[in-house]
Amino acid sequence: MADQERRMLKEEVITYAYILLYIALSSGQIFFNKWVLSSKEINFPYPLGLTLLHMVFSSILCFVLTKVFKIFKVEAGMTPEIYTTSVIPIGATFAMTLWLGNTAYLYISVAFAQMLKAIMPVAVFILGVAAGLEVMSCRMLLIMSVISFGVLVASYGEMNISWIGVVYQMGGVVGEALRLIFMEILVKKKGLKLNPISVMYYVSPCRHVLNIFLFKVYAMALAICLFVPWIFLEKPKMEAHGTWNVQALILTLNSLCTFALNLSVFLVISHTSALTIRVAGVVKDWVVVLVSALLFADTKLTIINLFGYGIAIAGVAAYNNSKLKKEASRSSTNDSLDVQSLTKEASSSTSDR
Repeated sequence: MADQERRMLKEEVITYAYILLYIALSSGQIFFNKWVLSSKEINFPYPLGLTLLHMVFSSILCFVLTKVFKIFKVEAGMTPEIYTTSVIPIGATFAMTLWLGNTAYLYISVAFAQMLKAIMPVAVFILGVAAGLEVMSCRMLLIMSVISFGVLVASYGEMNISWIGVVYQMGGVVGEALRLIFMEILVKKKGLKLNPISVMYYVSPCRHVLNIFLFKVYAMALAICLFVPWIFLEKPKMEAHGTWNVQALILTLNSLCTFALNLSVFLVISHTSALTIRVAGVVKDWVVVLVSALLFADTKLTIINLFGYGIAIAGVAAYNNSKLKKEASRSSTNDSLDVQSLTKEASSSTSDR
């Protein structure tokens, strides 16, 4: 009995350690990106270039971990049809989210960007209803209204608002909502079981060198999403300002933090659930909002800011609770169906004998 209690305590300690690691890495990555993009010492205000660097770095590490050292297993079952209809949209929306979200840091504070991200459940729900994955109800409509009202109040309280930054951040929110919808379609409707490493592996360029057809399709999508805009929007500026000779060590560490963040998400989900990562995300958002006020001079929090954000977070908590009940109900229904199936099989077996 004592051994069992010790094992349970050990598991709880490990789980909380993973959650704290995720919160620390996620918060740190946001601060790190803001510093790299806006710091005069680094002189790298190029969100497209930074996003490209992150994707290339992650793709190389994913390839090494899955194919060279084989530390992580990539689930089988991927076909050209599933890849072109599901994985490419996930990769495209992922790139869009990172690009627009990083660009927003050039115009608005980290704290205000996090407040605007609270609108994410609204975007996910609306797109989910349009895709047939969610059902409109009075309860969900009320929750979405509370979140939207809270974000509006927080925006009203922002002292130095930049509408360009708001547009970029909202674009990033839409991109992330689309990515989550495509993920749900890929995982649930097409019967694939993918962990974050599998997803990064499938959307990385390195994997598709092995398949010329898929590599061409992926390369085209990646070029449209990131490489082509970078050539026209940022490459001329980088050449004009002579910023090719950037601090390579800083950018490498920044990319490594991005990859470590994805690993921490995998560790938390594998030891708990996807809902836990949502709840931890709420805690992380508050950490980012409050700590950024101490780290960055452009962050000026007001009472209206915090009041509106508190309302929005209350709505997010209600949304997470609703999702938890829905998942529990679905799990209970599946268990019931499994029992009925076993009963039928047993009776069939008895009648055969």
